[in-house]
Parts: sequence; structure tokens; C-alpha cells
Amino acid sequence: MKIDNAQLAAFSMVIREGSFEAAARKLHVTPSAVSQRIKQLEERLGQVLIQRASPCRATDAGKTLVRYTEELALLEAEMLGALGSADGATQACLRMPIAVNADSLDSWFLAVFDAMPAEPPIAFDLRVEDQDHSAALLREGTVMAAVSASATPIQGCTAEALGVMRYLAVTSPMHVARHFAAGVDAASLNSAPMLRFNLKDGLQQQFIARFTTDALQPPTHMVPSVHGFVALAKRGLGWGLVPEHFALPAIAAGELVEIDPGQYLDVPLHWHRWRLGSQALDALTSAVRAVARNALRQQPQEWLLAGPG
Repeated sequence: MKIDNAQLAAFSMVIREGSFEAAARKLHVTPSAVSQRIKQLEERLGQVLIQRASPCRATDAGKTLVRYTEELALLEAEMLGALGSADGATQACLRMPIAVNADSLDSWFLAVFDAMPAEPPIAFDLRVEDQDHSAALLREGTVMAAVSASATPIQGCTAEALGVMRYLAVTSPMHVARHFAAGVDAASLNSAPMLRFNLKDGLQQQFIARFTTDALQPPTHMVPSVHGFVALAKRGLGWGLVPEHFALPAIAAGELVEIDPGQYLDVPLHWHRWRLGSQALDALTSAVRAVARNALRQQPQEWLLAGPG
């Protein structure tokens, strides 16, 4: 059974853009044409592929098709680019969706883009996702590669260790004097205000588990910004786990202190990518590997599979 490429393109663009109208603008056709192509594709496959919502999302059946359409688009763009370079024409721009946790994106991962070759041109679609949850995006096929805390390869993907990010439990000197003057224990951790990146952030609870098995419920501020998280820790709004990349300069300046010096958490990071013969994916993987080698710790003393951002 052959599938019409125009129908696949319409499906892929609706999932990318989130609506039939936006997909139509990208494809330079009418929304009714996009709707008709999706209807024909669903009838051909005998399954509903798109949840008509805001934004539109792939159904379970549609998720199976997402990766196929993304692979096809990448390989087609690379092929057209190669043909274009041969006759002097402008190369097609490759689209590459990748998932990176916020702490990595705002620190070491930025250098990856400096290490990428100028050709072929790549349009990166960055998804900020917690390193413990990025595997779901790989399974769905919505990203081609991801930074993940899991060492287990997703089906159809390869995985390699990058190193570890070390996190320090820090806050302002004033916050320590107010809440941890007698030391860090279950009582002080339960009463001291705490910072948390988002609901997926498990670092603080991992740190607390070192001191007690009780289910503590400290006052918690949600701060879904890496720089905002550090800034509020400096202001004494609460304590939290901060990557040493951000924590060490502030500690040296006296703006932050560790609530329990010598205690830290090492979070392993792994690079997952589609098992696909793509020069662009190969180049990205080489850049990630080279940058991580210099930016991350390579000899972890503790492996924890939880983290923020």
C-alpha cells in the first residue's frame, strides 16, 4: 500500500504547527485542502490520526506515523541539498527537533551550535524537557535526538553516555542563618522554604531523602527558569539544587552558600538519537560529544536518575 506524499506532508505539518490553518499557510494551500488530505490519509489507513483540538495532536496511531514522516522529511531535505550543492542551487534547510533539559541548554549545550558546520543549513526545533522525561518525546517520534538521564536506548535509537552534571544545594547566607543554623535535618528541611523548577523536578526530594525517609512537605516556590531559580536562591527565597556551573561563581562571590557543604548530587546525562543514516544527525552527535567531553564531569561518584529542567 502506497501513501500519497502530499497527504503525509499535510499530516506532518498539522502536528508541527498545531492547527490545520497554520499547516495550510506553511504548505501554501487552503485549510480545506489540508483537511481533505488528512481525511483521505485516515480513510486509507483506517484510523484517526489527529486529535482535533487546540493544538492538534497525534493520536496513538498517529504517533506511529510521526517518526516516519520526520525521517522522510530529513532524508528528503538532505537529498535535495546534495543535489542542490552539485548544481549550485540553494540547499534545502533541514529541520531538526531535539529535546534538551533547561540546565543543559542554558549552560554547556549552547556551545554545540558553535561546533556545528555551516553547511547544510539546519533549522533547530528545541524542546525544553526534563532529562528524565525526554524519552517520551523520542518514543513518539516528535524529536530526533535528546539529552536524557536514562542509559537505556529507546527502540530505534542509539544512546551514549555524555558525563554528569553536578548539583549543589545552595541558598543565600541569610536563608542558611535563618533556617539551617543548627544544621540540616528533617525538621529544618520540612520548615525551610524550597525552590523547585517544575512538577517534574525531583532533585530536591532526592537530596532530602539523604536525611530522612519521612514525606516532608516544605513550603515550595515553583520557578521554571534556570536564571530565575538562581536569582531567587541568591535573594533567599528558598534553597534548591543548582548546577555547579551556576553555583560556584556565586559561592565565590558570597552570594550563595551550600546548606550542607560536601553534599552534592551527580546527574548522568546521555545522548539519544535516531538510528538513521543522516549526515546532519551525525554532525550534531559529534558536536554534542565533543562539547560534553569538555563541559561535563566524566567520572561520576554518584549516579542519580532524577533532576530538574
